[in-house]
Amino acid sequence: NLAIAYEPVWAIGTGQTATPDQARKAHAFVKSLLDVPVLYGGSVKPENAEELLSEDGVDGALVGGASLDVESFTAICQAAANL
Repeated sequence: NLAIAYEPVWAIGTGQTATPDQARKAHAFVKSLLDVPVLYGGSVKPENAEELLSEDGVDGALVGGASLDVESFTAICQAAANL
């Protein structure tokens, strides 16, 4: 069992997030190489979770700093559950 987490290198530690289109394209590329679930990481927050997770090919989120705050993490989980 394998899942891949994708985070743009420019997003690591910067708080910047890929646009939904950028995430969709990157996930499509990974899926063209491997038939595995691909998670998006890169400043997933309650404000952008639903938009990112609703993109084709985005199978979930790798939540970083937002997971340290129970309210933020809960809001991300609820956004995912609503899709």
